[in-house]
Amino acid sequence: MTSECYCALLRQAARLSTERYDAALAPSGVSVAQYSMLRKIEAAGPISLTRLGDETRLERSTVGRNAKVLHRMGLIDVAASEDDARETAVALSPVGARTLAKAKPLWLKAQKALEGELGSAVAHQLRAILQAVQAAQGERT
Repeated sequence: MTSECYCALLRQAARLSTERYDAALAPSGVSVAQYSMLRKIEAAGPISLTRLGDETRLERSTVGRNAKVLHRMGLIDVAASEDDARETAVALSPVGARTLAKAKPLWLKAQKALEGELGSAVAHQLRAILQAVQAAQGERT
């Protein structure tokens, strides 16, 4: 029996997708969640944990815990924010940059595999639907 609950279907699809991407990224040493956060940090340059939380739509405490893991792995550098010394800022370390360079082709391969299984038209529809869900939920918060 399949669920008609949008939340349940989204959560199950997210878990299955996460498993797939985690397996694809395993040779790089990072999970898809870590890869995503590293990409955000790379794109932003030095970024405060508060701003990173806003951009990833994660609570500040969650971002802080994730940043500690990435820092222990040597993937990010941590310092006081230039804008506010009370705020912590993170930046990609040289090891983090090399890890992203190793992970990106693995991520692209996973992307292409999923698109191949869904078909290009369905993959584009899925992306549009997920972006619409995000936009609708973003308007409420």
